[in-house]
Amino acid sequence: MPLGILSIIIGYLLGSIPTAYIVSRIRKGIDIRNVGSRNMGGANVMREIGTHEGVFVGLFDIAKGAGVILIAQALNISELWVFGAGFAVLVGHNFPVFAGFRGGRGSATVIGIFLVLTPLSMLVTLVIIAIPFFTTRKFGAAIFIGFALLPLFAWLFEGSLALVRYALAIDVFMLIRNLSGIRQVLSKGVMKDMIYDRHRKKVK
Repeated sequence: MPLGILSIIIGYLLGSIPTAYIVSRIRKGIDIRNVGSRNMGGANVMREIGTHEGVFVGLFDIAKGAGVILIAQALNISELWVFGAGFAVLVGHNFPVFAGFRGGRGSATVIGIFLVLTPLSMLVTLVIIAIPFFTTRKFGAAIFIGFALLPLFAWLFEGSLALVRYALAIDVFMLIRNLSGIRQVLSKGVMKDMIYDRHRKKVK
């Protein structure tokens, strides 16, 4: 079997590990996909199960993305196959074979992917994500804003057109899977809240 195809298979299977589902079943005997935001991710686990459990799920999902890229790079395959393995782990997380193809949105997994491919770009993106999140507490909106800027940071820090195109492709996939975040930004004044929140606090 060609190593590139092997990397795709490994990526999908590792991505399919339903961390949030397993943790919610073990800790509370519930299906995390049926409570809260119904998203199989760390943020929902944190709200519905507990902070420690949510952090664990988030870190594990980040590790899935980072681990698959590292494995693909270790196989000494072309950049295109490495990108393919990264996309496969994201697809696995969103449509896991081990959980009836009902997964999460993949935000943490994407973070892991790009922490390996372009560490500085991802770190700056995380800072951008943190600003609206801590001022508005709207995770979906924060992800939307941060990931929208990721291709720009990839271009600024890496200068790789291939990486920029890959980040754009991931963005399209993520935006489709995170429509609730887009609605928050467009219909609930999240950008306005982010800009004026500190001013309102000072006035009070």
